[in-house]
This record gives sequence, C-alpha cells and structure tokens, in this order.
Amino acid sequence: MRSLAGKTLFITGASRGIGKAIALRAAADGANVVIAAKTVEPHPKLPGTIYTAAEEVEAAGGRALPLAVDIRDEVAVHGAVQRAAARFGGIDILVNNASAISLTGTLDTPIKRFDLMMGINARGTFLCSQACLPHLKKAANPHILTLAPPPNLDARWLKNHVAYTIAKYGMSLCVIGMAEEFKPDGVAVNALWPRTVILTAAVRMLDEPVDPARCRKPEIMADAAHAILTRDSRGCTGNFFIDDAVLAEEGVGDFDQYNVVPGSHPPESGVLPRER
Repeated sequence: MRSLAGKTLFITGASRGIGKAIALRAAADGANVVIAAKTVEPHPKLPGTIYTAAEEVEAAGGRALPLAVDIRDEVAVHGAVQRAAARFGGIDILVNNASAISLTGTLDTPIKRFDLMMGINARGTFLCSQACLPHLKKAANPHILTLAPPPNLDARWLKNHVAYTIAKYGMSLCVIGMAEEFKPDGVAVNALWPRTVILTAAVRMLDEPVDPARCRKPEIMADAAHAILTRDSRGCTGNFFIDDAVLAEEGVGDFDQYNVVPGSHPPESGVLPRER
C-alpha cells in the first residue's frame, strides 16, 4: 500500500470541495496538510473555513496548518510557504487546486471577473509553484499536481466560455512547461481533471442548476490524486490524468461508490476536454 504518511502537502483552496477531499485523503495516511485558502470567516452561502477544514484533517489522522492566503498576493504566498516549511521541515507536494469559475460568454463576462480567473487560475498556479519549488527540489519524492484540463484548441471547448477556458489552459500550460523544466530535478508535475461534473458547494451555486444524477463526489478526485502523488516522481511527470482512468489503472472497478445518486450513470461534463 503506497502512503503519504509523514509527507507535507501544501494545498490551495483546501477549505472546501475537492481541495478538502484531497486533504482528508492524505490525512488518513498521517500526512501533514497545509490548508492555504482565503476563507477565515464563514461564508453566507459556502460551508467551511480554513479552521474547520483543519479540524477535519486532524480528526482524520493528519496534522494541519491552516493559513489564510490569497494566492494572488505574492508576499502572502511566499510567507505561507516559508511558514509551512518551517513548521513541518519542508514541503513534499503542492496541489494547485484553487480556481475561479465563470461559465459565461464573452459579452457576459465582466473584465473584473476575467482578471479574477486569470489571477487565481493561471497566475496563482505559477506563483505557488514558483514559491514551493525550492523546497520540492529537496524532497525525496516531490510532486506538483494541478487541477487542470488537457489543452485542446478545438473551438468547441472555448466558444461558450472563452475567459474561463483561457484561465484554465494557463494552468495546463504551466504543467507542460514545468514538467520538462524540472524533470532533471526529479520533480513530478502533472494535471488531474474529472471526467464528470463533481458536485461541490461552488457548483451548486452556478446560475444553472446541476442535476445530482449527472455528478460524482469529490472523493473520486481525492482517491485519484492519492494514487498519483504516491507514484515515483521521476517516472511520472508531464501527464494529464483523468480521475476514473487513474483509478482504473489502480484496479478500481466500482465507480458507483463515487456517484452522488447511487445507480446513476453520470455523463462527461462537456465543459472542458478530457483528452489531448
């Protein structure tokens, strides 16, 4: 059984959703988890703060360090990374999970929202990777895992939400470039993307209601991330993984356990591509 016991994970946006699910899966192994997110006070519509997530991580068997971080803030990011490394003696894994979404067309996307998505998705991924890499290069089995889709320039993936796709593809391009750049250092840089819609609190807040029967739980992403992050970093880099394909490689055959509605057959989400 491959394990993350004793490893230190720096996870952005880990106060809720997929980020928290990844944190709790690592905590079950006895990992150290840095919860780097903005929410310190309860949100009126979204559950969870960095402190409640930290309590759950500790209860699951891990050690938690909740840090209030806006990943658009260079000083805050570098400060959080230094505090994390000092607390746990280094950083083994960075999970670039934080992301902003707006599935809107060009005329319906305010520039303020465009800037938010670019600042968190593309720039935030680059900044957090840049800040963590000096520590990752010293780790025994270092990984960067970014929640980003395989880039595909077919117009159908851009036409309905150009701004969001550009911002997510910025994350994808970081994966491609950094995987090659840091391959000599043994740092794995990979992407993970869901095949279906993952039902999180943020997804529930989208303008168009999402049918739960079309969705899977965040735990499928957490289990897939665990499988990737426990692989040998020197032999696993530059990949764009899909959650259920990763788990199938690991021998998982029962995917109904991840369905929000048992017995349903969630289709591919159709928002961003699944294959290169």
